[in-house]
Amino acid sequence: MAGGWTRDGAVQDQIDASVEDAVSLARSRLGVGESLAHCEECDAVIPEARRNALPGIRLCVRCQSELESQQADHSGINRRASKDSQLR
Repeated sequence: MAGGWTRDGAVQDQIDASVEDAVSLARSRLGVGESLAHCEECDAVIPEARRNALPGIRLCVRCQSELESQQADHSGINRRASKDSQLR
């Protein structure tokens, strides 16, 4: 389905690109390597169970939660700037 001046499949291409970007971002946030015993931010002890469950973990639960809430606040509008993304 084409809309306006776009070619057939252009909308799907935008959707695919948005999904690929989201997957790339999620993969970049995955930990790699050995987990730290102490949090990088507050120097709190990171429990062994957390270190074993999440390879490459660098933050305690509290600092990780704060980081994720800051990242969620900075999520922008989608490629097409649809209203649903602006109504958050």
